[in-house]
Amino acid sequence: MSEKEHKVSRRQFLTYTLTGVGGFMAAGMLMPMARFALDPALEAGAESDFVRVASLDELTEEPQRFDFVVEQEDGWYSSEVTRVAWIYLANNEVVALSPVCTHLGCTVNWEGSESYPENFFCPCHGGRFERDGTNIQGTPPTRPLDVYEVQVEGDDVYLGGTVQR
Repeated sequence: MSEKEHKVSRRQFLTYTLTGVGGFMAAGMLMPMARFALDPALEAGAESDFVRVASLDELTEEPQRFDFVVEQEDGWYSSEVTRVAWIYLANNEVVALSPVCTHLGCTVNWEGSESYPENFFCPCHGGRFERDGTNIQGTPPTRPLDVYEVQVEGDDVYLGGTVQR
């Protein structure tokens, strides 16, 4: 083959160059966005730290509110955050429910309404949950309350992150 057949015209050179530079710039802009979107998904399955919340002596078969403090890290900022759990004993097992309503995120309370005793009640939209956290049909929540991961070591009760049921 002759050398003429392998020459690149100015137009082809500019097309290749601009396409390459444009692709490189697009990749440079998209990589931080992709990492921002994927990092939380990759960390979702990460192990959570367990925090001592109560002792077994304090627990009864009636749900009780326990406040506890966890250390939260947001990027470079570390702070202490107060969390709440409704904890009780069921068949000698420790059950710890999140107080966050699965409808709109309001806080539910045990026996929070005189009209509905023996239920968790959400005052925002009248959502109700059974003692075990399952949602009552015909009320706004579409799924049960989240549960905390529970570890019992000796006489102490430790809670980790929440898990959807």
